[in-house]
Amino acid sequence: MSELEILDLSVSFATGGGDLQALNKVTFKVPEHRIVGIVGESGCGKSTLIDAILGLLADNGRIDGGEILFEGRDLTKLGAKELREIRGPRISTVFQDPMGALNPVFRVGRQMTNIQYRSGLSKREKARRAAEMLRRVRMPDPEAALSRYPHEFSGGMKQRIAIAMAMMMEPALLIADEPTTALDATLEAATIDLLLELQNQIGCSMLYVSHHMGVIAELCDEVVVMYAGEVVERGTTRQVFLKPRHPYTQRLIECDPARLAGRAEKLPTIPGDIPDLRARPSGCVFAARCSLREEVCGEPPPENVREGHMARCHRAAEN
Repeated sequence: MSELEILDLSVSFATGGGDLQALNKVTFKVPEHRIVGIVGESGCGKSTLIDAILGLLADNGRIDGGEILFEGRDLTKLGAKELREIRGPRISTVFQDPMGALNPVFRVGRQMTNIQYRSGLSKREKARRAAEMLRRVRMPDPEAALSRYPHEFSGGMKQRIAIAMAMMMEPALLIADEPTTALDATLEAATIDLLLELQNQIGCSMLYVSHHMGVIAELCDEVVVMYAGEVVERGTTRQVFLKPRHPYTQRLIECDPARLAGRAEKLPTIPGDIPDLRARPSGCVFAARCSLREEVCGEPPPENVREGHMARCHRAAEN
């Protein structure tokens, strides 16, 4: 089973002002051969979640509790060597900035053959596989591209190279960390189509992280909405977008600029700020910004409003 399951995951960072609780009992699944989207404002914990899965938390970060189950193992219990054996062959990542994933001083071909060091293939065969992978991501003249440096490519082409490198070992799980943020609308659409095509060909699962509601709606089978390090709603894409049950999800969808019928002097926003996670508020973490808050709004338990659809709100059944 290559399903990824996060169970009650809590992560903190030691800071000069006290411990900052970045994730609080996060729970969700990425089923086999499915695409699950993570969406939320900046600071909601998306990047921390990815780092925890990959075992790449900063030195001041720690996992306070919970499990990250993948292929029968709890990744939180593995050592550095065991995690290195999983990263790449079984779990690959496409990052937001392709220049951060590509070494500017080495040719693309060298980088794409180096990442195949576990394959046992000859240098010639590795180069052939690299060219074939570039061809699969629609790179013009892939053999010539292998001899070029990253700075010789446009932003969209660099991102295709990064995707090719992530897919090289045909992983069971691909984590895409806002891979289209730096691209224009046309390249964004092409990149989404490319990811879908490769995911279908390889048969992997995908965890897609973004703040772009339209991309999540188009690409993902299921959606996890995060706020201040907590999962406040999760369900199928259709459930969450057509009938959102948490006030935060409702406001996120209302704030999507794509919903505007025409020009507006001011874009819609959610009033207030994310709370200081060094002193996490008691009760509902969204209460201070919620227009529906009531005296009853203590710490809301996860409520299943229908099969496969959960929202952490006392009014989830009526929202």
